Amino acid sequence: MATARAACVCLPRVEEIELIGDNHTITGLPDLPERYGLVGQAIELSRAPFVHGLFARQTQRHMVYRKYQVTPDAFRAWTRSFFREDGKGLTITTPYKQAAAELAAELTPRAMRAGAANTLSKRGDRIVGDNTDGAGLVRDLRDNLGITVADKSLLILGAGGATRGAIAPLLALSPRQLVIANRTADRARQVAEHFGDLGRVRGCAFAELEARPVDIIINATSIGLAGEMPALDPGVIGESSLCYDMAYGRGRTPFTRWAQQHGCRRCVKGWGMLVEQAAESFQLWHGVRPETASVIAILAADEP
Repeated sequence: MATARAACVCLPRVEEIELIGDNHTITGLPDLPERYGLVGQAIELSRAPFVHGLFARQTQRHMVYRKYQVTPDAFRAWTRSFFREDGKGLTITTPYKQAAAELAAELTPRAMRAGAANTLSKRGDRIVGDNTDGAGLVRDLRDNLGITVADKSLLILGAGGATRGAIAPLLALSPRQLVIANRTADRARQVAEHFGDLGRVRGCAFAELEARPVDIIINATSIGLAGEMPALDPGVIGESSLCYDMAYGRGRTPFTRWAQQHGCRRCVKGWGMLVEQAAESFQLWHGVRPETASVIAILAADEP
């Protein structure tokens, strides 16, 4: 009964962001497409529906994928309602990845390890949580960008759900060291301790970072959405550093702009990670993995 009361209060506060055009559906097929979507905050500019629309065209899936902007107090009730009303799958983004893992009745090993879920599916009457962030990031770094992580120094900015999903797959590639830096040191150290059995990983505050060049710097914070940057010493950037922003958008992000201003010669936005993690989720939902290179090329071609 408590859940029903919460749903009555919260559901009207969910905003469904309707998409313009037909870039997220397959037409000419039977009615009643399967329902999927993206849930989070500050998702107005997300290209996830466009990506899943291209995947659907490739594989001839009859589906609709929409964006749902949900308030924090509505997230749990709305998500349960979505699946109760025959929704098939959800992509979870900031700030709900850890909440999604708590909500799921079952977690895959990688979601359990991360303590965060970016993909929810329905299996019978149960909601299953998975985490495809790390797999998508690694595939983009290794396969699309040709980056070798073994014996490299890594710095991840942020200690939230995106970071938690990425750490285990990155440590599996045997970096020399992985440092998690966050606004609050305690949270970074807690995350580092959680993954300490997998490799050399430590946590610290942004202000505690040494002014020493790092091979690969990954921005997993969400403050760039507000046009801001973590307070970092530019000494972490060297001549051969790669600066990778999980965020994406037309033009430079605050992080890539900052990195270039301080001498970074190779800055990459998260288009590839977006597509690769989406392909992992699509395969979980539909049993087929879509081709990704052409989708990444389409997104890159739209850059100014």
